[in-house]
Amino acid sequence: MQATPTRMKALEHAHVTIEIMDKLSPADLNDLCDSTDAAIEAGGGFGWINLPAREVLERYWKGVLVVPERHLLLARIDGMVCGAAQLVEPSRHNEAQAFSAQILASFVAPWARGHGAGRKLVEMAEKLATEMGYKTIQLDVRETQTAAIALYEQMGYRRWGTNPAYAMIDGRLIAGYFYTKSLNPIPAPKAV
Repeated sequence: MQATPTRMKALEHAHVTIEIMDKLSPADLNDLCDSTDAAIEAGGGFGWINLPAREVLERYWKGVLVVPERHLLLARIDGMVCGAAQLVEPSRHNEAQAFSAQILASFVAPWARGHGAGRKLVEMAEKLATEMGYKTIQLDVRETQTAAIALYEQMGYRRWGTNPAYAMIDGRLIAGYFYTKSLNPIPAPKAV
Protein backbone atom coordinates (compact mmCIF):
# COMPACT_ATOMS: atom_id res chain seq x y z
CA MET A 1 0.00 0.00 0.00
CA GLN A 2 1.36 3.38 -1.00
CA ALA A 3 0.96 6.50 1.12
CA THR A 4 -1.16 8.72 -1.12
CA PRO A 5 -1.65 12.40 -0.14
CA THR A 6 -5.12 11.53 1.20
CA ARG A 7 -3.74 8.59 3.21
CA MET A 8 -0.84 10.72 4.49
CA LYS A 9 -3.35 13.33 5.71
CA ALA A 10 -5.36 10.62 7.48
CA LEU A 11 -2.17 9.26 9.09
CA GLU A 12 -1.43 12.64 10.71
CA HIS A 13 -3.93 11.71 13.42
CA ALA A 14 -3.39 7.97 13.33
CA HIS A 15 -4.18 5.82 16.34
CA VAL A 16 -1.54 3.09 16.91
CA THR A 17 -2.37 -0.05 18.87
CA ILE A 18 -0.39 -3.21 19.60
CA GLU A 19 -1.91 -6.65 20.09
CA ILE A 20 -0.41 -9.97 21.15
CA MET A 21 -1.89 -12.53 18.79
CA ASP A 22 -2.70 -16.20 19.25
CA LYS A 23 -4.54 -16.49 15.92
CA LEU A 24 -4.89 -14.46 12.74
CA SER A 25 -8.13 -13.75 10.93
CA PRO A 26 -7.95 -14.00 7.12
CA ALA A 27 -8.11 -10.18 6.92
CA ASP A 28 -5.28 -9.76 9.47
CA LEU A 29 -3.16 -12.37 7.68
CA ASN A 30 -3.70 -10.56 4.38
CA ASP A 31 -2.80 -7.15 5.91
CA LEU A 32 0.23 -8.67 7.67
CA CYS A 33 1.48 -10.17 4.40
CA ASP A 34 0.91 -6.86 2.58
CA SER A 35 2.84 -4.98 5.28
CA THR A 36 5.63 -7.57 5.17
CA ASP A 37 5.85 -7.23 1.39
CA ALA A 38 6.10 -3.44 1.70
CA ALA A 39 8.84 -3.72 4.33
CA ILE A 40 10.82 -6.19 2.23
CA GLU A 41 10.54 -3.94 -0.83
CA ALA A 42 11.85 -1.04 1.28
CA GLY A 43 14.89 -3.10 2.36
CA GLY A 44 13.77 -4.11 5.85
CA GLY A 45 12.79 -7.71 5.30
CA PHE A 46 14.25 -9.35 8.43
CA GLY A 47 16.06 -11.93 6.33
CA TRP A 48 14.18 -11.67 3.07
CA ILE A 49 15.72 -9.68 0.24
CA ASN A 50 13.24 -10.58 -2.47
CA LEU A 51 9.49 -10.90 -2.06
CA PRO A 52 8.53 -14.49 -1.30
CA ALA A 53 5.40 -15.99 -2.81
CA ARG A 54 2.26 -15.11 -0.86
CA GLU A 55 1.77 -18.73 0.23
CA VAL A 56 5.29 -18.75 1.70
CA LEU A 57 4.54 -15.62 3.75
CA GLU A 58 1.20 -17.00 4.90
CA ARG A 59 2.85 -20.26 6.01
CA TYR A 60 5.58 -18.31 7.78
CA TRP A 61 3.15 -16.19 9.82
CA LYS A 62 0.87 -19.14 10.58
CA GLY A 63 3.97 -21.08 11.67
CA VAL A 64 5.00 -18.34 14.10
CA LEU A 65 1.71 -18.83 15.92
CA VAL A 66 2.28 -22.55 16.54
CA VAL A 67 5.74 -22.21 18.13
CA PRO A 68 5.15 -21.99 21.90
CA GLU A 69 8.30 -19.89 22.49
CA ARG A 70 7.26 -17.22 19.96
CA HIS A 71 4.81 -14.43 20.71
CA LEU A 72 3.52 -12.45 17.74
CA LEU A 73 2.86 -8.75 18.31
CA LEU A 74 0.93 -6.83 15.65
CA ALA A 75 0.97 -3.07 15.22
CA ARG A 76 -2.15 -1.45 13.82
CA ILE A 77 -2.86 2.04 12.63
CA ASP A 78 -6.56 2.79 12.83
CA GLY A 79 -7.24 -0.96 12.91
CA MET A 80 -5.11 -1.92 9.88
CA VAL A 81 -2.08 -4.15 10.45
CA CYS A 82 1.04 -2.12 9.66
CA GLY A 83 3.86 -4.01 11.35
CA ALA A 84 4.91 -6.82 13.64
CA ALA A 85 7.53 -8.13 16.00
CA GLN A 86 8.16 -11.41 17.73
CA LEU A 87 9.21 -11.91 21.31
CA VAL A 88 11.14 -15.18 21.39
CA GLU A 89 11.77 -17.08 24.59
CA PRO A 90 14.94 -19.16 24.93
CA SER A 91 14.80 -22.90 24.45
CA ARG A 92 13.56 -24.74 27.52
CA HIS A 93 16.82 -26.70 27.41
CA ASN A 94 19.04 -23.63 27.64
CA GLU A 95 19.35 -23.02 31.39
CA ALA A 96 22.33 -20.69 31.01
CA GLN A 97 20.35 -18.20 28.92
CA ALA A 98 16.93 -18.75 30.49
CA PHE A 99 16.96 -15.16 31.81
CA SER A 100 16.96 -13.50 28.37
CA ALA A 101 14.34 -13.09 25.62
CA GLN A 102 14.86 -11.84 22.08
CA ILE A 103 13.02 -9.45 19.78
CA LEU A 104 12.96 -10.91 16.29
CA ALA A 105 11.54 -9.94 12.89
CA SER A 106 10.47 -6.45 13.93
CA PHE A 107 9.25 -4.15 11.17
CA VAL A 108 6.80 -1.41 10.26
CA ALA A 109 5.52 -0.95 6.70
CA PRO A 110 6.94 2.18 5.05
CA TRP A 111 3.51 3.83 4.72
CA ALA A 112 3.06 3.62 8.51
CA ARG A 113 6.48 4.82 9.68
CA GLY A 114 6.85 7.94 11.76
CA HIS A 115 3.74 7.40 13.91
CA GLY A 116 5.26 5.51 16.84
CA ALA A 117 4.32 1.97 15.81
CA GLY A 118 7.92 0.72 16.00
CA ARG A 119 8.42 2.19 19.46
CA LYS A 120 5.12 0.74 20.68
CA LEU A 121 6.04 -2.72 19.34
CA VAL A 122 9.32 -2.66 21.27
CA GLU A 123 7.64 -1.30 24.42
CA MET A 124 5.04 -4.08 24.29
CA ALA A 125 7.72 -6.73 23.74
CA GLU A 126 9.62 -5.36 26.75
CA LYS A 127 6.46 -5.32 28.87
CA LEU A 128 5.61 -8.90 27.94
CA ALA A 129 9.18 -10.06 28.60
CA THR A 130 9.17 -8.33 32.00
CA GLU A 131 5.83 -9.92 32.91
CA MET A 132 7.27 -13.31 31.96
CA GLY A 133 10.22 -12.72 34.31
CA TYR A 134 13.00 -12.14 31.80
CA LYS A 135 15.90 -9.99 32.97
CA THR A 136 17.28 -8.89 29.60
CA ILE A 137 16.20 -8.61 26.01
CA GLN A 138 18.39 -9.05 22.94
CA LEU A 139 17.99 -8.05 19.29
CA ASP A 140 20.02 -7.67 16.13
CA VAL A 141 19.66 -5.43 13.10
CA ARG A 142 21.33 -4.75 9.75
CA GLU A 143 23.59 -1.69 9.70
CA THR A 144 21.41 -0.29 6.90
CA GLN A 145 18.36 -0.03 9.18
CA THR A 146 19.37 3.40 10.48
CA ALA A 147 15.92 4.43 11.75
CA ALA A 148 15.57 1.18 13.72
CA ILE A 149 19.08 1.59 15.13
CA ALA A 150 18.30 5.13 16.26
CA LEU A 151 15.06 3.95 17.88
CA TYR A 152 16.73 1.09 19.77
CA GLU A 153 19.52 3.34 21.02
CA GLN A 154 17.01 6.02 22.12
CA MET A 155 15.15 3.30 24.03
CA GLY A 156 18.25 2.33 26.00
CA TYR A 157 19.55 -0.61 23.99
CA ARG A 158 23.32 -0.96 24.15
CA ARG A 159 25.28 -2.21 21.16
CA TRP A 160 27.58 -4.97 22.30
CA GLY A 161 28.87 -6.34 19.03
CA THR A 162 29.15 -6.15 15.28
CA ASN A 163 29.18 -8.97 12.76
CA PRO A 164 30.83 -7.60 9.58
CA ALA A 165 29.35 -10.47 7.53
CA TYR A 166 25.79 -10.39 8.89
CA ALA A 167 23.95 -10.36 5.54
CA MET A 168 24.67 -10.37 1.83
CA ILE A 169 22.55 -8.11 -0.35
CA ASP A 170 23.18 -7.70 -4.06
CA GLY A 171 26.58 -9.37 -3.68
CA ARG A 172 27.68 -6.95 -0.95
CA LEU A 173 28.34 -7.91 2.68
CA ILE A 174 26.30 -5.91 5.17
CA ALA A 175 27.28 -5.67 8.84
CA GLY A 176 24.85 -6.43 11.62
CA TYR A 177 24.68 -4.92 15.08
CA PHE A 178 23.77 -6.77 18.26
CA TYR A 179 21.97 -5.02 21.11
CA THR A 180 20.97 -5.80 24.68
CA LYS A 181 18.87 -4.07 27.31
CA SER A 182 18.37 -4.88 30.99
CA LEU A 183 14.72 -5.16 31.94
CA ASN A 184 15.04 -6.14 35.59
CA PRO A 185 18.07 -5.74 37.79
CA ILE A 186 20.36 -8.74 37.72
CA PRO A 187 21.91 -9.29 41.14
CA ALA A 188 25.69 -8.96 41.16
CA PRO A 189 27.60 -12.01 42.34
CA LYS A 190 28.62 -11.87 46.00
CA ALA A 191 32.30 -11.45 46.71
CA VAL A 192 33.89 -14.42 48.44
